[in-house]
Amino acid sequence: METTNVQPSPSPVQGNFVDRLWDFFCSLKLAIITLILLAATSIIGTVIEQGMTPEELAEKSGWNLNTLQFLDQSINAFDMYHSWWFLSLMGLFAVNLICCSIKRFPFVWKTVREPRLVADDGFFRTLSNVEEVVVAKGTLDEVRTKVTAFLGGKFASASVTEQDGKIYFYAEKGAWSRFGVYVTHASILIIFGGAAIGNVWGYKGFVNIVEGSSVDQIMVRGRQEPLPLGFAVRCDDFQVSFYEGSQRPKLFSSDLVVLENGSEVLKKTIVVNDPLTYRGITFYQSSYGPADDATFRFRIRERATGQTIELTAREGEHVSLPGGYSFAVTNSTESYDKFGPAVQMHVNTPDGQHGNPFIVLQNYPEFDAQRGGEQVFSLVGMDQRFYTGLQVAKDPGVWVVWLGCFLMVLGSCGAFFLSHRRLWVTIQPLNKGVGVKLGGSAHRNQPAFALYFDTLRTELNAALADK
Repeated sequence: METTNVQPSPSPVQGNFVDRLWDFFCSLKLAIITLILLAATSIIGTVIEQGMTPEELAEKSGWNLNTLQFLDQSINAFDMYHSWWFLSLMGLFAVNLICCSIKRFPFVWKTVREPRLVADDGFFRTLSNVEEVVVAKGTLDEVRTKVTAFLGGKFASASVTEQDGKIYFYAEKGAWSRFGVYVTHASILIIFGGAAIGNVWGYKGFVNIVEGSSVDQIMVRGRQEPLPLGFAVRCDDFQVSFYEGSQRPKLFSSDLVVLENGSEVLKKTIVVNDPLTYRGITFYQSSYGPADDATFRFRIRERATGQTIELTAREGEHVSLPGGYSFAVTNSTESYDKFGPAVQMHVNTPDGQHGNPFIVLQNYPEFDAQRGGEQVFSLVGMDQRFYTGLQVAKDPGVWVVWLGCFLMVLGSCGAFFLSHRRLWVTIQPLNKGVGVKLGGSAHRNQPAFALYFDTLRTELNAALADK
């Protein structure tokens, strides 16, 4: 009795592991899931203001501090776009794009560079747009001349192949539109690359500059020590205007000067959305605030004698007046109920009694005369130094991102608005006349091409019937 030794076959799991891994990275399902995760996590980054601390956000928004601290420790929610898991999602999506492009590109390249020039009957049966015509009168050469002229005039110049007594025509338009999707894929990778360059070699920080002073270093998020700029920035002046009757700022601007080795090299007045850029570093107008106590200038007239004096005072400071009186400013505003700058103040009597508070308006010098006091106060002016708050950003990858955006627009237009349209025509002699078969296809927007093909075959029939 004979026995046969059967060798065990290799495990299909082991033999196909690389193929399965390749298919995983090329799958459309992976792309969709990754995009959904990126979109969902980006919502978190929009809701939670990036660059803040949990304590700052809790104080600003009133959210629970413990919850915010948990989010910060678990998913790095306050610097999410630099977290390992978000960068990993972006990397996975980039690998997916690369693998999908590599897998499908050879077929597209072969379709464009090596088109099918000869269409047999079997190939015509695969097309959804086909027309057959029998030309009863005319020779094969005459029909060939008409078809050549028709394709060149109505569609595109055709390549001609003669084989087995038949003549085959092939014409195409928009072949390079097939590569639009790959230009779009490349643009996404370029944008990712630009963002990575900005993350590694760029930074975002802030600085406050008091009017009349300069700085040569800034504070950068994530750094304990200030970062030197390599030059100095001076604020010569700061201006702010308010909506009428309110303290809501309408417009604020800063006059900035860039200094190199003590010399002025650049001047610009910046406002919101119109920053200053120097040596790749951009300064954005962000905030402002008082740098110190304001100084108020008063003109004071004694009601009894008509004698006038001028004095200055700071908020909370008691200033002596003739006759043993004194006064103090307790509050001030740049705009008081549509009446312009104003101060709240009081006068102390010689025996130290605290007088009732009253308001003095800068735009109405005689307003205080209605009070009937021993002195009549007129507010001449308010001198308040401000600091300008600037956001400072350096992003060397921004031009790479702009290049990617341009390519994305270009690739998207090619991928979605253009299509690769192809026509095949075969003519052959018959027992009675010449047979003409027309077929066409488009790789995108088939309904529109079907309407176009209907018009084309009608015109072909007319051209062939013309003597």
